[in-house]
Amino acid sequence: MYSPILLTILLVFMNIPIYFYHLEAGFVTSAFTLVYFVIVTVNYQKNKPFFVNELINFATQYGTVQRKLLNEFDIAYALIDYNGRILWVNEKFTEMTGKNKEYHKSITSVFTHITKEILDKNRTESQLHIAWGGREYRAKLKRIEFSSITPENEMVSVEGSEEYMTALYLYDETQLNQYIRENDDQKLVTALIYIDNYEEVLNSIEDVKQSLLIALIDRKVNKFFSGMDGLVRKMEKDKYFVVFRYFYLAKMEEDKFSLLEEVKTVKVGNEMPVTLSIGIGSMGDTYNQSYEYARMAIGMALGRGGDQVVVKEGERITYFGGSSKQVDKMTRVKARVKAHALREIIESRSHVIVMGHHIADVDSFGAAIGVYCAGRVLDKKVQIVLNEVTTSLRPIKECFNEENGYEPDMFIDGDMAVELTDNNTLVMVVDTNRPNYTDCPEILKRTKSIVVFDHHRQGSEVVENPILSYIEPYASSTCEMIAEVLQYFTENIKLTSSEADAIYAGILIDTNNFMQKTGVRTFEAAAYLRRCGAEVTRVRKMLRNDMADYKARAEVMRHAEVYHGAFAISVCPADKVESPTVVSAQSANELLNIIGIKASFVMTEYQNRIFISSRSIDEINVQSIMERLGGGGHANIAGAQLSDCSIEEAKQKIREILDVMIEKGEIEK
Repeated sequence: MYSPILLTILLVFMNIPIYFYHLEAGFVTSAFTLVYFVIVTVNYQKNKPFFVNELINFATQYGTVQRKLLNEFDIAYALIDYNGRILWVNEKFTEMTGKNKEYHKSITSVFTHITKEILDKNRTESQLHIAWGGREYRAKLKRIEFSSITPENEMVSVEGSEEYMTALYLYDETQLNQYIRENDDQKLVTALIYIDNYEEVLNSIEDVKQSLLIALIDRKVNKFFSGMDGLVRKMEKDKYFVVFRYFYLAKMEEDKFSLLEEVKTVKVGNEMPVTLSIGIGSMGDTYNQSYEYARMAIGMALGRGGDQVVVKEGERITYFGGSSKQVDKMTRVKARVKAHALREIIESRSHVIVMGHHIADVDSFGAAIGVYCAGRVLDKKVQIVLNEVTTSLRPIKECFNEENGYEPDMFIDGDMAVELTDNNTLVMVVDTNRPNYTDCPEILKRTKSIVVFDHHRQGSEVVENPILSYIEPYASSTCEMIAEVLQYFTENIKLTSSEADAIYAGILIDTNNFMQKTGVRTFEAAAYLRRCGAEVTRVRKMLRNDMADYKARAEVMRHAEVYHGAFAISVCPADKVESPTVVSAQSANELLNIIGIKASFVMTEYQNRIFISSRSIDEINVQSIMERLGGGGHANIAGAQLSDCSIEEAKQKIREILDVMIEKGEIEK
């Protein structure tokens, strides 16, 4: 409306040069400009109230429509002030909660999940899921700063104000979540079932009963999964392939996979019970991925000793069973195959680095010495990563010096290992299968040639993509496995007496002087080392303890707490001994000599961590207890490491785990 008036100025400027050319024309133009100015001015004054009135009416109607639409919005909506009080709600919110516009109490009184702390933390937008009235909602919180909606003026200033409003949107996702759950329940779950001791059980019964035993096992497997609407197909004589819907997986887990115990009841003259290993894969993006998950799960189940179920749902891994004693395999075929494979790998590499677990013990050291002997016979340079030498290890290590003909760089630290490792370096991990437990995890990332030899049960954290993996939980020690491999490695391999002593000492320590986890193959490995020159008396002298260690063990025994009348819990003092972790393990063994003690737990604080050593004889599976603390090991020998934790907190964690397992019937007092 101002534009016609502003055009008068343009006409005035045009009128001035006309006077210079023609005087009369200039007067005529001036008269026209004056008349034009009067007309537009009158028109402006006359029409301005009309336009303003129309704009006001439009704005009023527009605001009314906005409020009506927001009030009738199909999504529950509310405005909340910075203190968490409800300022305004729409009809859908009232219909949903029963709170109308007069309700100005805290939002927490309606939804306990939405607190003032959550509102304060929410800087822009956030979401959370809540349940109300039997339905499921997705709550979206959006902060509205006063400074962003209030225009600046001279009278009111909102700069620096901490006050704000929060817009709450509630999206009903009950039906959507129901469809998602139904879709998940229909997903395909793949399972692989292996009979752990197929050959051993069949060889223990008469030939005429073997077919009956196989038929009974088949019947048990088919009956169990037919009740779960599963499809079972036998791939080999001791292997089954099963598919079923995800809906039934929860029922199996609740039932704790009773098939494991049902199969053990099959008796047709066999004294040895039949055991199964089951690997289940689910939540894969494709059917092939679920099958790969199942293959990984069955590999973990076998690697943990069998007689158990491993469920892999994406990245989540769950274990069931695994409480029975591992089956000692009488055949050495696997050891021979692994020996030939290891020889081919070492021959194709220019350099070999061997490392055990952090704070190496006699078993990991002896196994590393065995690998050193294997590399020496192939004229390959082998170096052992050893960051720390404990008191129990020092007498054995001192035998491998330059005076006895060994290279000065036979033992290296982690920093040197990182510098020497490249793609053509073979890194061999012994006595552990967890990368974070090794002496130098960094070198595992610098090469693709990794070999793992271990006798501990596998957990969810394993060395990724090894070119050779030999994990046998039934073995007493890694030194036993290495001794077997050396016998098949090459015909002309020779061990010195010091090397045989080191490997023999590893078996001696891990079996507690041949009293735990000893089988026929354990004594055969010891006999082989004895023939190579191992001397029992010499090893015993090297493994003697000093007076400080004996006093520390006495303190452990004196302050031991007996929990539930069957579990000994104690603490090893770390300030008076050089290697408290070794003393803790020795003390845990000694506590088992007390009548009535079924399991022992000894902890010590060392290098800002809590190290726990647990032992049992046969009634308690301490490995399952330590797994709940992030550790692992064997059914009778296990351990764990805790960070950011005190001794008392570690004690309390062990007590709580024992209480839960006793309550669930997993262990008996």
